[in-house]
Amino acid sequence: MLSGMPDSAPTAAPGLTLSLHPSMAEIPAAEWDACAGEDNPFVSHAFLLALEESGSATGRTGWLPQHAALRDGSGQLVACCPMYAKSHSQGEYVFDYGWADAFERAGGSYYPKLQVCAPFSPVPGPRLLVRPGSGIGVAALGQGLVQACEQLDLSSVHITFCQEAEWSALGETGWLRRLGTQFHWHNQGYAGFDDFLGALSSRKRKAIRRERRDAAASGYVLKTLRGHEITERHWKAFHRFYRSTTDKKWGRSAYLTPRFWPMLGERLGDKVVLMVAERDGEPVAGALNLLGKEALYGRNWGAVVDAPFLHFELCYYRAIDFAIEHRLPRVEAGAQGEHKIQRGYLPCPTYSAHWIRHPGLRRAIDDFLRRERPAMEREIAALMEMSPFRKEGEAE
Repeated sequence: MLSGMPDSAPTAAPGLTLSLHPSMAEIPAAEWDACAGEDNPFVSHAFLLALEESGSATGRTGWLPQHAALRDGSGQLVACCPMYAKSHSQGEYVFDYGWADAFERAGGSYYPKLQVCAPFSPVPGPRLLVRPGSGIGVAALGQGLVQACEQLDLSSVHITFCQEAEWSALGETGWLRRLGTQFHWHNQGYAGFDDFLGALSSRKRKAIRRERRDAAASGYVLKTLRGHEITERHWKAFHRFYRSTTDKKWGRSAYLTPRFWPMLGERLGDKVVLMVAERDGEPVAGALNLLGKEALYGRNWGAVVDAPFLHFELCYYRAIDFAIEHRLPRVEAGAQGEHKIQRGYLPCPTYSAHWIRHPGLRRAIDDFLRRERPAMEREIAALMEMSPFRKEGEAE
């Protein structure tokens, strides 16, 4: 549990002042969202504040908000980022347990650390949020985070699932860079689901049709709900689904509280998309998505029944249906899962940047990452060879 951070003076770059805030409520939503933009809901003021006010991302759960705000001489917010002082490495999806263990065994204190991310959400997107037209580069905010880390006497700063441009800019200023991979579906201007299937090899196309047919024949009523269509009844059921998944996977308490879901629905409105299966009018399985300008982001799944291919139908195929209908360029289906490849979700690189204060630990991690990156590039290339799409010249 984290209850507070040491006092520190504001960190300044020439003409700029950085302040850290223990709540999103301290930063006006309009100012924050002017920097965050509308593309990615996971860095919106509404999403981040809901995590705090629902009791999900708090010091009690080891996620003490320390949101960074960079202001110019006139007091205007020119850049910001969602940041947390962490007393553990859970809920991040970019694993640094080995780094922490090595440093602790050597007598160091890896925790608390600073984590720039969208909590509990392995969703790539902007992390260093710069107001358009401000003339500020992401490196200026990165420099401020390094200075804050030093002033607070913490071990490190980690920026996970950032954009490639942020990753490259931070790397040029000495941050360590890490590669990962996820599986995303890309819309090639398909007119409908059958059009997408037509781009696949015959064997993969038949397999997906069989899975969808079996899911439809299971007897459950399948629905896609948005915004106000999602009721309190759905949210209560979805929290049961969520707990069922976390209990099976990790066997520990879930971070997201029952209050989070209806709060999310109320504050994000039609950006919340729920694929649900019902039996006798009662929800029995669901897949939660958030809608951005360019993508549908699959986030949480859970069920209290075990039905053939229901998971694939709700999480992957109905998401593709939705993206085609709404002309979205892609669907991002979350972390892990090579099984997604055969359903049209291809490997894509993900990026994270790390600032490590201790010289010895920094050298060791730098050496590890220099070897890991080319290995990850080879893995992505190998996974691409598993693509279900027809190769050029291949017969249907």
